[in-house]
Amino acid sequence: MTVSVLPRAARTEYAGVQGDAMKFRVAAPPVEGAANEALCAFLAERFGIPRSAVAVRTGHGSRRKRVLLKGVSAKRVRAVLAES
Repeated sequence: MTVSVLPRAARTEYAGVQGDAMKFRVAAPPVEGAANEALCAFLAERFGIPRSAVAVRTGHGSRRKRVLLKGVSAKRVRAVLAES
């Protein structure tokens, strides 16, 4: 899935859709991969999957990223995030 990440937010949360990307705010700063780690941990917890099943595929140093959720369908992603 394509995501847009805003680091150094007050809390880590799903923030809706921005263009063709799902927008997330993360409390961690964009230093040494902390924001990426916070995003992955949040997604793993939210979808009830192991942290190892979440990976940033592209955009490690960018706000715009492609994230892989192993074993999670696009339909489930939409359903879980719609609950927010």
